[in-house]
Amino acid sequence: MKMTAKAFAKKLFGTKYERLTRAFLIDIVVFWGLYIAGYRVRVASSVGYFMVSAFTAGVMWQALSSKDNAVELRHMLMLPYQRMEFVFSYVAVLLAYAVVTKAGLLLAALFAVSDWNPVWNPIKAIGMVVCMVHAALMAAAVFSLRKYWYAGIVWAAFLAGAIFLLGDRLFLLVLLLIFSGMSAVLVLCRADAYVFYEREGKRGSRKNYALRQRKKVSIWRYFFRYFVCHKNYMFNTVVMWCIALVLPYFLKELAGLSVMPMGFALLSLNTPICILLSCDRALEQAVRFLPGQKNAFCIPYCLFIFLCNMAADVIFCCSWQIQNGGVTAFAIAGAVFFALQSAVWSVLLEWHFPIRGWKIESDLWHHPRKYAVPCGMLLIAGAVAAFPALLPVLLAILAAEIAVILFIR
Repeated sequence: MKMTAKAFAKKLFGTKYERLTRAFLIDIVVFWGLYIAGYRVRVASSVGYFMVSAFTAGVMWQALSSKDNAVELRHMLMLPYQRMEFVFSYVAVLLAYAVVTKAGLLLAALFAVSDWNPVWNPIKAIGMVVCMVHAALMAAAVFSLRKYWYAGIVWAAFLAGAIFLLGDRLFLLVLLLIFSGMSAVLVLCRADAYVFYEREGKRGSRKNYALRQRKKVSIWRYFFRYFVCHKNYMFNTVVMWCIALVLPYFLKELAGLSVMPMGFALLSLNTPICILLSCDRALEQAVRFLPGQKNAFCIPYCLFIFLCNMAADVIFCCSWQIQNGGVTAFAIAGAVFFALQSAVWSVLLEWHFPIRGWKIESDLWHHPRKYAVPCGMLLIAGAVAAFPALLPVLLAILAAEIAVILFIR
């Protein structure tokens, strides 16, 4: 068991486990930086427990679904192994990865800005750690029962209700540890190691294979098939559309301050669609190697991101008109500008500065570089909200950018 865990740990944390040290240092910097800022927020126990549980479970699920991990598993499963030792070694390493490198940042931020100080409130701090470990174990157990996905939904709904109903009562921790935690352990005891290995063939059918054999390649077909094969990207887009529906309700009290550009900027946070080259190394190699592929891929890619952003902006404008009214030509021009400018910058950043050196897809999905364009959009939105006359100038600059890009093709 020790040798198996060591093999997976070296892949995720580095040969000398340097990523663990780096993660701890980042957590300390985040905690101390937020703590000395003096900003405090009252966070209910149920909300904190749910945030940590949902985030850890999501990261654990992403790690379990990683295609890079599937490659490692394929090689490991060729060797003789003990079923339970292999399963628990694999789950334990991924649990450490999810808790230390990802959920640790959220935990440090909560401890810094809330009254959940681990020194003055040790029970709440222990509860947070219990929630993280339990969420990772539960995600692994549900992942091994993907065939019975409805059981996983019922299980997650029951625990979410228990967290919000019981709050910070001690019985909640007992429930998580004894009932749900032991249930997850029992499920993993009966799980076979092959349930964690997803063959790439399952992601496509013979029909998709036949499509790949055609000489005429369609970039748009690739985008569509990529969304179909990666349900989390499609889910993230649908979530952004739902946010576009409810966002006018939260911004209606500031309607007099021209905050619609801020809404357009927030809706550009659909970052997963902006890293197609970084997450598909084979595609990036093909695009960069074949002649004439720079414009053949980048221009449709820019239009694809623009259409995704514009769909959210159209939903936002319609919802704003229904709830608040007053959608003008200025707002429509702002929607076009933020959707297109975000797409242009995202493609340029992805082409010239792709994300490299990630171990599994979870590292890629949480990379800080993804948020460079949305942060820039938020800064521009603040400037446009304060000085609306800037929008025509920004539209002219955007037109010049596009002309230069097309000219230097």
